[in-house]
Amino acid sequence: MGGIRAAEQSIVERINRMTNRLTALLGVPVIAAMVMTMLVAAQYAGMNERMNTIASLKPMVETEIPETVWNMVSGRVGADDSGVIERIQAVNRAMEQVTGMSRGNQRLELVVARRTMDTLTQYVEEIRTNIRQEAPVVENEQILAEVRAVAALVVSMLNDFITEAISASALMVQRITRIAYAGSGLELLLLAAALWMTARFRARTAQFIREPIAKLESVTAQLAEGDMSARLPLTQVRELWNLTGQVNIMADNLEEMMRQRVKDERSLKKAELRTLQAQINPHFLYNTLDAIVWKAEAGDQEEVIQLTRSLSDFFRISLSSGADWIPIGQEKKHIAGYLSIQKTRYHDILNYEIDIPDELGEYYMLKLLLQPLIENALYHGIKNNRGGGVIRVTGEKQGKELVFAVRDTGRGMDAETLKQVRERMRESAPPALSSATGGFGLVNVNLRLRLYYNQTDGLTIESGPGGTTVSFRVPCRTSEEIEQESGAAS
Repeated sequence: MGGIRAAEQSIVERINRMTNRLTALLGVPVIAAMVMTMLVAAQYAGMNERMNTIASLKPMVETEIPETVWNMVSGRVGADDSGVIERIQAVNRAMEQVTGMSRGNQRLELVVARRTMDTLTQYVEEIRTNIRQEAPVVENEQILAEVRAVAALVVSMLNDFITEAISASALMVQRITRIAYAGSGLELLLLAAALWMTARFRARTAQFIREPIAKLESVTAQLAEGDMSARLPLTQVRELWNLTGQVNIMADNLEEMMRQRVKDERSLKKAELRTLQAQINPHFLYNTLDAIVWKAEAGDQEEVIQLTRSLSDFFRISLSSGADWIPIGQEKKHIAGYLSIQKTRYHDILNYEIDIPDELGEYYMLKLLLQPLIENALYHGIKNNRGGGVIRVTGEKQGKELVFAVRDTGRGMDAETLKQVRERMRESAPPALSSATGGFGLVNVNLRLRLYYNQTDGLTIESGPGGTTVSFRVPCRTSEEIEQESGAAS
């Protein structure tokens, strides 16, 4: 009601608003000209700063570096104590900084000058090497002459940069002048536009009363036909404000009731799925405990420790303090523990591989999606295959999606069985609790994917004589995104 009330206006208020718009329209060119002038002035100041920086380098390159090299050659300072390399590096850093902010010929001059400084560095290193090896002074004097020549070349390039910068500064002054003229021309154009808007406003004012009435008739007809998304726009006509507000409130209430019904249905489905998810296969637990006892009696302490840890990790992650979303690294650890336990029981027929990169660890996924698929591959694929087989679990990032797959080299399914399984995937209700024996099954995982990720597709199942592959795609989600979605859903 408050938001609708704020939109209420009278004809006088419309006229005042139009006047304000015209004022703003006429002020645009002035503001634009000021902004553009400030931007060009900032560029001009930056260019002057770059010129000053390059100018300050000239004495160091032209005088200080050659004199320091001469002091090295003459023995006045040691090869390692002269500081000439540090001076060259300081010049290089300054050049690189200015180069990153320069364009065109200015940048080219600095790039060439910087490369020439590398030649200067090589000459200095040769002199330092000769001094350490006590080479004849005449060799260093020859290199010193090259140093002076290279330094003079660099200074020439720096002078060329300054010349180019001065030319660019002159162009900027011309640009500021053109901006001033352009601003004046734009002001005249906008003045003409303001006159046109005034004439148009007169015509639209006549429709100010007629349009809200037509909207009211149209929206009430849509609501009567069952379109609960139809709403009346906020009317500025004070006489129609109360009627418009009441119609919108009625539509809001109806839509909220329908939305709450859908939300309740989704919550009920989630509760049913959590109930199935909480069902623990007693045979898996009993067999694992029997294996631990058998290993303990056999004195295989390492196997007992490994099995106990795997079982602990399996149930700890299964519970995960009631959280629905866990890091992919936890899901990977969960299936690794499960497969490790099953490998102990079916070591003669079961081999497995887990190929989920650690780089995916920053993302979160709905927990307990992979373990039921692995359980299905083991009990319906590997165990029924003479000679056993391999279960391979993979995960990868494709664009903004994560793709997971569980493949087994079991007997596979014939075409009719595969068709029946795919038809079960179309079910929209959770399976009965009795069907959760041996894991909560493919149907449950498929429903959880569609429900929690709000997507139409769940599991993709392919099968043949060489085995079965069950895969799914989900969007990449971080913990922050999960928290935001959970807050929005609540």
